[in-house]
Amino acid sequence: MVHDIYIIDNENELRDKLKESFKRETDEYKFKSVKTSELEVALRNIPSLIIIDEDTTDINIVEFCKSIRSNEDNSITPIIVVSSNREKEHAVDVLKTDVQYYIKKPLDEEYFFYTIKNIVGLLTKNRRISPLTGLPGNVQIQAEMKKRLLNKETFAMLYFDLDNFKAYNDVYGFANGDEIIKFTARTISKHIHQIQDSDNFIGHIGGDDFVAITGPTDYDKVCQNIILEFDKFAVDYYNEIDVERGYVEVANRRGIIEQFPLTTISIAVLEVDSKIYKTTLEIGEVAGQIKHRAKTVPGSTYVINKRRF
Repeated sequence: MVHDIYIIDNENELRDKLKESFKRETDEYKFKSVKTSELEVALRNIPSLIIIDEDTTDINIVEFCKSIRSNEDNSITPIIVVSSNREKEHAVDVLKTDVQYYIKKPLDEEYFFYTIKNIVGLLTKNRRISPLTGLPGNVQIQAEMKKRLLNKETFAMLYFDLDNFKAYNDVYGFANGDEIIKFTARTISKHIHQIQDSDNFIGHIGGDDFVAITGPTDYDKVCQNIILEFDKFAVDYYNEIDVERGYVEVANRRGIIEQFPLTTISIAVLEVDSKIYKTTLEIGEVAGQIKHRAKTVPGSTYVINKRRF
């Protein structure tokens, strides 16, 4: 995963020093110098970390940090302020704005290097990810969608949902159900990350629901590959008897035995044009209709919506 780190200053000296310090890890850390006048545009991209060089900016640092924190999507983005102001009262005023670190100049490069690595690493582990799959949850899913809408991108939302999963849990138990959830996450991640030249995102909405966000691609091929792999290996989570007959038996609330097909996967694909969709709510409403269509077809299936309104 690439971590975008924004350096808020009106010069490039700090950015250049950090690039030199992280030159062996350029595949993981990308440093971008952002002028104070560009902050609003920069925040749309939800960086992994914001570093502010107070000495090279002509702003009220306390009010500036408050403005960052007032941005909903960056409310948990960590902030480091570096400054030659060594007054304790000033440093405390800055930290009161929910800034994580106030580091005084001159900078110790090794200390600064590990401070950045550790704070980004901690964020990666704890930023509201699914403990079961390790994938981002709803907060990041919504933020990723809003980022792409604000940047006026054309992208696709792929929604994944397991069919007859409740029946599986009723027969095999939640522990085995968790294993199918993890298998599904691995299958989706494998094929989404194989898409070339696309800024991909995969999230776990919860339970057996997943979402992927990609740039324009061959959605038919992606969906077909995911379904082929899912159907091939999902049967490994059943016993031979159930696989041979193609269903499981579950007693309903009245004690009557009902038959449910083996678990399959439904995929709904919505291509999003920011000229048409303005909010994540609009995307969700249309996506719900497509998901309903996909769920009405027996077995693993996918439905793609590329309509222009």
